[in-house]
This record gives sequence, structure tokens and C-alpha cells, in this order.
Amino acid sequence: MRRLLTVATAAAAAAAALMLPGGALPVAPAERAEAASEHWSAREATAFWTEDRMASALPVPEPGRGKGTGTGTGEGTGTAADPVPASGPAAPAAAGPATPDPSPAAAPSPAADAAGPADQAEPAAPDAGVPDAIVPGPAVPDAAVPDAAVPDTAADAPVPPVPAPVPPTGPDAPRPPAEPAVPAPAPAPSSPVKAAVPAVNGVGQDFNGIPVVGRMFVMQGSGAYFCTASVVSSPGRDMVLSAAHCLLGTDTRQVAFVPQYTRAKPRPYGLFPVLRNAAGRSKVWIAPRYRTDGPDRAATLDVAFAQVGPGADGLPVEDVVGGNRLVTGAAFNQSKVTLIGHPAAAARPRTCVNKTTKFTSTDAKSPGSFLRIDCTGYPGGTSGGPFLARYNAQTMTGDVIGVIGGWKTGGPTADTSYSSYFGAEIRKLYQTAVAGALVQ
Repeated sequence: MRRLLTVATAAAAAAAALMLPGGALPVAPAERAEAASEHWSAREATAFWTEDRMASALPVPEPGRGKGTGTGTGEGTGTAADPVPASGPAAPAAAGPATPDPSPAAAPSPAADAAGPADQAEPAAPDAGVPDAIVPGPAVPDAAVPDAAVPDTAADAPVPPVPAPVPPTGPDAPRPPAEPAVPAPAPAPSSPVKAAVPAVNGVGQDFNGIPVVGRMFVMQGSGAYFCTASVVSSPGRDMVLSAAHCLLGTDTRQVAFVPQYTRAKPRPYGLFPVLRNAAGRSKVWIAPRYRTDGPDRAATLDVAFAQVGPGADGLPVEDVVGGNRLVTGAAFNQSKVTLIGHPAAAARPRTCVNKTTKFTSTDAKSPGSFLRIDCTGYPGGTSGGPFLARYNAQTMTGDVIGVIGGWKTGGPTADTSYSSYFGAEIRKLYQTAVAGALVQ
């Protein structure tokens, strides 16, 4: 169902567990990030990725087969169906200059670097009922779900909460220090109109997007390509998440993330370049086994993290648009998940709400268990789009439990999407990315 972007990745680095227990996260100094970009700054990226070039970009060709050929530009088109063989490459994006989007604005209401990728981790944890690791972020958890656990950096098991000390009482008791404020997502460029919850679960709708989800643009060979990506909370506030098959490869350059891209408003929050290391390679983290075994045999590891530099105003991306919380060890079966992606020929992204189920492949060439969701109209271009649980319409963020990818790089049809399961290996990959992002 999805196939996208590619980014050069360097190899080799030891992981350090830097996931924090909660509260405000430190902001990476803008000057450090700018220096690490090796002459690929937000200003240069903005000059390169003109509106015309972004509008004419195609989905990065996916390895093997990918999503169906539907464009997914209409509302509620198609019906959910079991996977069928792919009928061909995804439809190309419309070429030429940007054209205004006539539809009203709407937001959903229900979603290697210098050091190198992570070392191989143990197999993903079995299906569980409660998430075992959550990266703090602005999303608000469901009342029915336990509070976010302190991330476990050693094992894929829940960590019991540490009892808080009882504060002294009385007139002489010291006043507690004020909590540092967590940066809130910047206001939308124009007043968003909240979209109604889809009347039928599984029916995709075109909408104007949310700040934490956007397009990742890349040059490969002589062509301009894109995929979907989203911001994930991190200590440096500079991390985005996509599918590994989107960012895998060596012939990629000029990589940049554009939050809430639409053809009518191509850069509402600016543009954030994927940083480069001293060797000029993009700072992207993909599990080593995905590179060695390929997208079929290692489909359970179709996940990638990339470090982006500050925007033109010098602020890190998470300070500008907010970030989703990374959740690992969640149940496969979720009653309500928001799926967001950028279809190939669409002027706007697409949103859908439905339940997820567990899918176990019977194909010996592509083994493993994956998240599955039936949502209409998610063809090529939507790869890397987030699966968001507990989406909060006020913060426009949620808990990211998957990305379009995995089995058949997201699935062979436009109406059923898949994701690699976020277990121990994905958590360790994130930890390695966080550690590697600190290396200049």
C-alpha cells in the first residue's frame, strides 16, 4: 500500500538509552543542529524545494510490489477488501505548478547518522494488552488507558511506576517549583475547521492535515520524490518517523520534511532539512537487518527515524508543530486508530478512523505479524503515514503505534494498510537514533 522515500544512511553506532521519564524535554541548540547540516540548511532546502518541484514529486518507487494503483483523491471511494496482487506502480503525482485547493480547511477530530543504525535487537514482544513504553509528548492518553509508563531501556516489559514522595505540610512547607511548560503546537496558519468524525469506520476522507504529519521530499537520481512522515517526540525535539523502505538507499540527497503540506499551502510551517553527517550522508536510522535481509524477509522492521535541522527561524521542528508519542508493546487489536497519509496524486492528505487487527503472514518469503487496518484510498505516497491511537483533537497529536509499511511495504491494495509491529527492536532503534542525534 505504500512505498516511498529513500535517504542515504551511514552505518555503525552503539545505542544509548536516552528516553526520559516525563516532563519538558531539553531543546537541542539550533547552532549545533545547523552546523551538523553540512551546508544543507533550511534556507538552502527551501530554495531547492520550490512549490513547483514539490507539486511534481512522485512517490519513491517501492521495492517489490506496493500499494494499489488508486489515487485516493476522492472522499469515501472504494471498499475495504482482502489483499490482492498489485496491479502495477502507483499513479504518478500531478506534475506542474501548484494549484489552489478548493476544499475548505479541515483537521481530523477522532493521528544512519554519523554513528549509524541500531545493532540487531531481540525479536518483537508478543501481543500485549497494555503499552510498555511511551515517549513523553503532548498527546493526552485515554481515560481508559493507564498513564504512560516510564520507558524501559533494558527489556520489553512494563515498568511499575515509582511512588511519589509525600510532600511536607504546614505553613513552613516549601512551595514546589513551577513545572517548565511543554511547548504547545504552533497555531495553524489559518483557523482550522474541525472535520466531522467519519460516518463509516474505514472510509477515508481528504482533509487539510495536521501539523505533526507531512511529506518527506527527496532527490533520487534526477527525479523528485516524496513519502509521508510525522514528528515523534525526542529529547532533541528534532526527530521524524517514516517507513524504512522510504528512506533506504544511497542515491538520495536534498532530503527535507514539510509539515502539513498541501498543494494550496505548500509550506505552512516552513521546511526542515534532514541533517547530514561529516561524510555528507543523511542522518537516518534503519535496523541493520532491514538493509541486509531486504523489505520482504525483514518486513517486521520497516521503520526509520531521521534527524531534521531547525527551520528558517532557528527552532526545532517539535517546538514549531508538536510531536506524537512513540508507543511500543501495544496490543495489535485497537478499537480506534487514526490513519493519515499523502496519496500520490492528491492535493491534500487523507484521514481515516477504524479498528486495527493482527495479521500474521503465511508467506514464507515475508514472515511475521503486523498491524492491519481497513481504510479506503491509501495508495502510493502514503507509505510512512502514522497509525495514531488516542488521537487528541485539541493538541492534534496522539500515540504513534505504527507507520504504513511492513508486509508488502504497506500492502498490495489501496484499501488495506499494514504496519510493522512496534516492539523491542523498534524501541531500541529509537534509542539509538536519539543517541546518534547528539553526535556531531
